[in-house]
Amino acid sequence: MYVKLRLPRGVLVGVFFLFALFSSICIHIWSPKAEPVSAENSISLPIVMYHSFLKDTSYHNDYCVSPTVLENDLKYLKENGFTTVTVKDLIEYVNGGELPQKVVMLTFDDGYYNNYYYAMPLLKKYNCKAVISPIASMSEKYTMVSDKSVEYGYCSFAELKKLEDSGFFEIANHSYDMHYTSPRLGMEQIKGETDAEYKNTIENDIKKAQNLFISNNIKEPLCLTYPYGIRSKNTLEIAKNLGFKCTMTCEEKTNLITKDSACLYELGRYNRLAKESSNTFFERICT
Repeated sequence: MYVKLRLPRGVLVGVFFLFALFSSICIHIWSPKAEPVSAENSISLPIVMYHSFLKDTSYHNDYCVSPTVLENDLKYLKENGFTTVTVKDLIEYVNGGELPQKVVMLTFDDGYYNNYYYAMPLLKKYNCKAVISPIASMSEKYTMVSDKSVEYGYCSFAELKKLEDSGFFEIANHSYDMHYTSPRLGMEQIKGETDAEYKNTIENDIKKAQNLFISNNIKEPLCLTYPYGIRSKNTLEIAKNLGFKCTMTCEEKTNLITKDSACLYELGRYNRLAKESSNTFFERICT
């Protein structure tokens, strides 16, 4: 989600409620029907979706939690025998590798500076890995300025490179600049837009982000994280043609990872709510 953290809390909650509503509608329209899969050689994978981390409780909502929430989550995972995995780990499993039975993926959307400031030290402390999906246009902007506010800043490309080099973060593509609600909501196909026009627009945006990552010495992302979870009927095909091995939505579901590479597309994720304890949250998504 692309959040202007300086907005009043009430406005933010209302805006995100609208995004969630649109996400739910598009998920039902465009999500492919699941095929029956054997439990043999398969792994159950819940994916957690975080956004911003701030200590100031006045900012806390469904898309901003305290760093303490993250630390409690990491403690829970370590104490209960979970292994955190990245997209690369999933691709290796599909291609014949192995994974522990109790796995979970942690994802951070948008690339806020507070992810670098608060989350990286915590992941190091608990030896956990995560996937961060920065908005490339915002990383580009904050590469050009010296503003390092944890309240509203975003990671520069240099900071993203440090996250990647730490070994605790994998970078995913969250679009170059598709975090708008009008005239296009996320990666939806707008009324009157031909399939060819849509394809050209989406491809150009995604390629621009990929090229920025590569030119800043960041590994080319293998995963496309849909802005707001919004996509259209042709988005997945576009992503596959561009070489992505994985796509992530905002649909709340636990994923079944098999030896079929198709299982890595349209992965569901559980949004981390500030109001739930670590025990309650993980018992809900891991059972």
